[in-house]
Amino acid sequence: MNNPFFYEPDALCIKAFEELKAHIINDEPPGLRAELDKGKMLGVLVVEDGDGCLKNLFAFSGQLNGGFNTDYFVPAVFDYLDENGYFKTHERMISNINAEIIALENDCNYLDDKDLLITEKTFNEQALASYREFMKSEKQRRALRRAAEDFTKEEDEILIKESQFQKAEYKRMCRAAEAKLAEIKARITQHDARLESLKRQRKQDSENLQNWLFSNFVFSNYLGDKKNLLDIFRDYNGKLPPSGSGECCAPKLLQYAYNHNLKPISIAEFWWGESPKQEIRHHLHHYPACDSKCKPILDFMLRGLNYPPNPFYITNETIDNQPLEYVYMDDYIIVINKPAGMLSVHGKSDRPAAEDIVRQRFGKSYFCHRLDMDTSGLLMFARNKVVFNELRRQFEEREIHKTYVAIVCGVVNTKKGTISLPLMPDPNDHPRQIVDFQNGKEAVTDYEVISIHNNETKLRLYPHTGRTHQLRVHCAHYKGLNSPIKGDRLYGHSPAPRLYLHAESITFTHPVSGEKMTLKAFCEM
Repeated sequence: MNNPFFYEPDALCIKAFEELKAHIINDEPPGLRAELDKGKMLGVLVVEDGDGCLKNLFAFSGQLNGGFNTDYFVPAVFDYLDENGYFKTHERMISNINAEIIALENDCNYLDDKDLLITEKTFNEQALASYREFMKSEKQRRALRRAAEDFTKEEDEILIKESQFQKAEYKRMCRAAEAKLAEIKARITQHDARLESLKRQRKQDSENLQNWLFSNFVFSNYLGDKKNLLDIFRDYNGKLPPSGSGECCAPKLLQYAYNHNLKPISIAEFWWGESPKQEIRHHLHHYPACDSKCKPILDFMLRGLNYPPNPFYITNETIDNQPLEYVYMDDYIIVINKPAGMLSVHGKSDRPAAEDIVRQRFGKSYFCHRLDMDTSGLLMFARNKVVFNELRRQFEEREIHKTYVAIVCGVVNTKKGTISLPLMPDPNDHPRQIVDFQNGKEAVTDYEVISIHNNETKLRLYPHTGRTHQLRVHCAHYKGLNSPIKGDRLYGHSPAPRLYLHAESITFTHPVSGEKMTLKAFCEM
């Protein structure tokens, strides 16, 4: 069995996918192709039965035509879409609560009261302020009158009563204003209490329904053990499963195989149809299983099967133990040429990082920016906090300019251009990034073509921003260059010994001398 998180489809999987592709092209069953052409992840699993014969199993991720069960594909691990079943019944109940919440939030009387509260507050403040000004002028008038030579004791008594009346009137105005506001606030508070009660009920009912659903997704492994989703994720990372867990291709295929006493031999997943707007997916290209939803499940389901480890998680002694190339160093900064395959900073694994190696040699130092583990090139460290803060300021204010060299798969016909695609982390598949025009952060890259050879294009890339995986997504996304970087295991599809992306130069102002500096580290690619 191959590793579903790091693989190249073998001949068996390619042949199986060709069989599936023929059914799609022939539209069997009718309507299948139109639905898949919208974009769908498909999976194939080659299995061996008790007689030693090989068979092909097929699956799609999520739903198709609003359901889980379609001819020619394995069924869902748990089908919860029966209109009269527990899930759909309680889902409608939650929808009814949601509709009631929306109605209450948009209730005309409620909205009028909220506006009236603001209006009354403003009116009262103005009225009281006006009366205070009146009382102030009256006080001044009385003071002038008391200073007059013909002022009498009888007149003083009259003025005292005037003052007392005005103070009492001001208090009456305050009480009247407070009473009216209290009446409006009481109606709003009562309405808000009902809203909050419904929202708490919706939240609790949603959590209960989700837990019921997760508890009914029960998976097996090759050893015959069984676990539901809640237990799998609790034991793996102590968290709740993300929405949609268990509905991807790989868990469906393996579960069907185990349920029918079939031995998994080889697995692969392919994208069919239109590219999604956010994720990097290209028609007919294969992709690994996702980490956030599938890794905990497959970690359990693959127990008992022999499959190779993911090389991404294996310490590469050739890389990790090799001496670093120091491009520049002085009493304030250190710039290295990081090899591809080495971590920039210490992560969750025990493998060494460039940060560790620099600190072992120079003591306390601070990394000013990062490079992906698979990216090679210039990486800068500060030797004290003051220098670090100044370099970070230059990065944040975009005063530091970096140049990358990359080789992408395919021909880029436009010689120069700019890519502007906002990015954010994929909430369901860390560390992948997605394009999101509403919630993403600005990400801008200039590019120019260096050369084209054997259906590959060599580029220079000039990032204006420093988002995670920016260059990789901008190259791979269909609204970018639509040409993934060669060797990109996350966003690409072509096998290569490394990611063909190198940070070639960096231009900055020396934080102490003020000198404008450009450092370069060339790489044969």
